[in-house]
Amino acid sequence: MSLTHVLALVVFVGAYALIASEKVNRTAAALGGAALMLALGLTDGEAAFYSETSGVDWNVVFLLFAMMVIVGVLKRTGLFEAMAIYAAKRARGRPFPVLVLLIAITGIASAMLDNVTTVLLVAPVTFVVCERLGLDVVPYLVCEVLASNIGGAATLIGDPPNIIIGSRSGLDFNDFLLNLAPFALGMLVVLVLLVRVMFRRTFVYDAERAAEVMALSEREAIRDPKLLAQSLVVLVLVMAGFVLGPVIGKEPSTIALLGAGLLVLVSSVTVEDAIADVEWETLVFFMGLFVMVGALVETGIIGDLAEQLAKATGGNLTVAVLLLLLASLLLSGVVDNIPYVATMAPIVVALTADVPGSGDGLWWALALGADLGGNATAVGASANVVVIGMARRYGTPISFWRFTRYGATVTLASGLLAVPYLLLRYT
Repeated sequence: MSLTHVLALVVFVGAYALIASEKVNRTAAALGGAALMLALGLTDGEAAFYSETSGVDWNVVFLLFAMMVIVGVLKRTGLFEAMAIYAAKRARGRPFPVLVLLIAITGIASAMLDNVTTVLLVAPVTFVVCERLGLDVVPYLVCEVLASNIGGAATLIGDPPNIIIGSRSGLDFNDFLLNLAPFALGMLVVLVLLVRVMFRRTFVYDAERAAEVMALSEREAIRDPKLLAQSLVVLVLVMAGFVLGPVIGKEPSTIALLGAGLLVLVSSVTVEDAIADVEWETLVFFMGLFVMVGALVETGIIGDLAEQLAKATGGNLTVAVLLLLLASLLLSGVVDNIPYVATMAPIVVALTADVPGSGDGLWWALALGADLGGNATAVGASANVVVIGMARRYGTPISFWRFTRYGATVTLASGLLAVPYLLLRYT
């Protein structure tokens, strides 16, 4: 191991330890780590800010920014309060049915949209539901994040790593739907069963609060019907743009920015009000994290790990599938799964040529491992970071270890179920 490898690992592990300990603000730790990577020459400005594989993913940053603006405007209409009242009434104010409903909505929506957009839309509803029913919002937010990452694994557009895999492998939307959607749907059912046990003490029914919610009217919660109509039209256009993005040749970030700009332009909301709810700290945290992980790519650490994985398979398909799944589950919980998949894709291309009879099985192992491994820790996936940032802003912080305790449990269950699914179907 070279000196650059050692330095990069020391800086990354040190910053990660500070984030996990929560003794230092996570954004400060990420920025400090990024600064050290640049100062020590482990990456440079060109790689950190312009490289597609080892730099800040500006598509993710601007997608988040634009959707935060749209959600911030929507929040002013009263839509989230109306949706919260509707959901609580459908579940008759009972905590566990409310959670099941939110998991189902999040999981299904994450398959049609990207998972970050989904949690940005669903989380504000959750805060209102829990406030109305007097419930601890943290278990509900954690479950929604887990559901978003599971649901996002189902389709080509559900999670950014899937888009990379589709591009490198030639697999299309229908391939993902047929091969991964059945597992994702089954895993959502398993998630419901797991959370029934993990959060059993939080499902306390308050008959008085439930009665108060049942007496509320969804329509009366809407404060600005005109702004709501404008916002919904823009939101529908943005969602349609996401689906048609590959056809019209526009990135999701571009579509979201166009939507945010149009909404601010046609509505009476001022620019100051429109950006008031943007999670600036979360966006900066992402930038620092991207630079640190990019340095691991630049110094060759992630590439070396991938090559060792390729050598360890020995041409055996079963071994290759299991190692690829295990490595992806573990590494995607520590580093962002986007640069990880970008680095692993060429290795999988080589593996499919070297391992007899592999077909597309290795690609599905990579996709499931990277998508579901993101649930393992509080920084494993973009949706995790976004929701934790929102929770802090709302005054209900979710600690790194509290999230990781539940996320790691679900990731372990996902891995145990993915093994027989992959082996029986593709080997």
